[in-house]
Amino acid sequence: MEYTNLDVWIESRKLTNLVYNSTKKYPKEEIFGLQNQIRRCAVSIPSNIAEGCGRNTNKETIHFLFIARGSLYELETQLYLSSDQKYVNETEYTVILNQIILCKKLLNGFINYYKKK
Repeated sequence: MEYTNLDVWIESRKLTNLVYNSTKKYPKEEIFGLQNQIRRCAVSIPSNIAEGCGRNTNKETIHFLFIARGSLYELETQLYLSSDQKYVNETEYTVILNQIILCKKLLNGFINYYKKK
């Protein structure tokens, strides 16, 4: 199965693009702080899904899917912090949070699929 056809990878890529577009407006003092961290975290999600799909065993694949899931939770926290600091408006916050929730559901389903294989 080609990972680029997976809904979980496609939706996590959309999430990454949402994060990049939103963080363009962060203050300059956050370039090496929250802006950098939230972007790296977002990139980690589709990257680890892809890496997991490229592994030889289900155990290895699941390991990288769990890393991607951890990054999703980390990203969610960073979104809350961005909202606390008023770096994102309410609309951006809601759109990104909804995309995170969708990615969590898809990723959990994908992990369960691999656990049953």
